[in-house]
Amino acid sequence: MRKISYWVHASIDGFIDGPNGEFDWPVMGPELSAYSEGLDKTVDTLLFGRPVWEMMVGFWPNAESITDDPHVAAFAPFWRATPKIVFSRSYAGDDWTSQVVNGDLAAEVGKLKAAPGGDLLLTGGSALAGALAELGLIDEFHIAVHPVVLGGGRPLFAHPDQRRGLQLVQTAALDGQVVVSQYRPA
Repeated sequence: MRKISYWVHASIDGFIDGPNGEFDWPVMGPELSAYSEGLDKTVDTLLFGRPVWEMMVGFWPNAESITDDPHVAAFAPFWRATPKIVFSRSYAGDDWTSQVVNGDLAAEVGKLKAAPGGDLLLTGGSALAGALAELGLIDEFHIAVHPVVLGGGRPLFAHPDQRRGLQLVQTAALDGQVVVSQYRPA
């Protein structure tokens, strides 16, 4: 059975973007980039909710022409080559979308997890992550907490209906400023 890992950047006050959707605050130093690349090596499919997808598809197809950042240079080819699934009830897809999932979330994700292949990586977002967590479908949580207070934005998990216990697997301070914690459901 394939597992789903959730990889997300958050502020210390628990938001994944700023009050106006800003995502200019995560700093990808060499250690944090290496952690991210380590996650990439365990998966063969990327999962996105529509808001994150729109941000990703607006940048990663031509990312190297926008910046010479070493993390971008390492991740962009992986992003382009890896199958990408977008979860949306109204999005038809685009040239970079491998599949759009718009049916029953539990049933569709159950099929994905039961299919052959490597693990699945849900990158960013809060609504899809919250819905999958509510259904008990996320197997690992990798949360990078950056030293910034955003004062508002989308919360790390969108309005959970119930409490979920998590077990800390490991934590590390990377690049002298970002704390990454890995959790599994308790």
